[in-house]
Amino acid sequence: MTCLEICAGAGGQALGLEQAGFGHAAVVEIDMDACETLRLNRPEWNVVEKDVHHFDGRPFKGQVDLVAGGVPCPPFSIAGKQLGADDERDLFPQALRLVREIEPQAVMLENVRGLSGPRFDGYRQQVLDELTDLGYQHDWKLLNASDYGVSQLRPRFILVALRADAFQHFSWPEPQPAPPTVGELLKDLMGVYGWAGADDWARRASGIAPTLVGGSRKHGGPDLGPTRARAAWLALGVNGKIVGNDAPAADAPPDHLPALTLPMVSRVQGFPDDWRLYGKKTAAYRQVGNAFPPPVAKAVGQQIRQALEAARIGNGELRAAV
Repeated sequence: MTCLEICAGAGGQALGLEQAGFGHAAVVEIDMDACETLRLNRPEWNVVEKDVHHFDGRPFKGQVDLVAGGVPCPPFSIAGKQLGADDERDLFPQALRLVREIEPQAVMLENVRGLSGPRFDGYRQQVLDELTDLGYQHDWKLLNASDYGVSQLRPRFILVALRADAFQHFSWPEPQPAPPTVGELLKDLMGVYGWAGADDWARRASGIAPTLVGGSRKHGGPDLGPTRARAAWLALGVNGKIVGNDAPAADAPPDHLPALTLPMVSRVQGFPDDWRLYGKKTAAYRQVGNAFPPPVAKAVGQQIRQALEAARIGNGELRAAV
């Protein structure tokens, strides 16, 4: 099955959907550093470096099973002004335009928890009404990344829409057992240079991470978020004021307060260790901090794929193909 993804960022959703069995007809992203990250890891992907406003979906009409995207979250973030549809960064209209142009069998769009609030009831209904007019049945659900193997809270509000024959077979993924703690997840990386305090640190870091905050191109640097997030990281024995360049040295004192490095942050977000990031530290951290965790995208993508396959079997398409 094929997928076209917009606002792909560093590839968290695209990687998860690949793991769920989707090939990529195109992966659209405006940020140069993120595009280079995508090309670095998947040179075979069709990476389109373009503003989604100027991306034409018509050449893909009838050729794509799933249109997906992590549309920008600032318009709906509780940390911002919550301008919603009045914010120029709101790309839901562009996502719906591409759905009209491409006519996929399924749609998957993810955003921040803020979009689920009562302030945006009318906005959500407008989105659903348009999808209904286009012939889709749909559901919106708040999922926590920690329920799908990610050592981080990271609630995401996910919209899934499918044609009626497929939607009847769709169900949301069931939560999985608790993920590893931050200490269990990162102990080997913290002790890679022989730091004697790594074991004690791992025992203290006995919870899951708060939500990583990547910041925008205009705001935010290489740190782990605002004051509340930094306090949560401090409770886990992590200096959240910076993103470190290296793991603790062998001669660091046992009570050293370490910072997370980019490989550590990437692992917390659910990326595999071999996923490389292009760009300087601030740009690379922004890519990771804004990503959709691959394990969550995989879990939802598998459910979408199973629903589409069930619909095809019911319609006789797979039997005819065999």
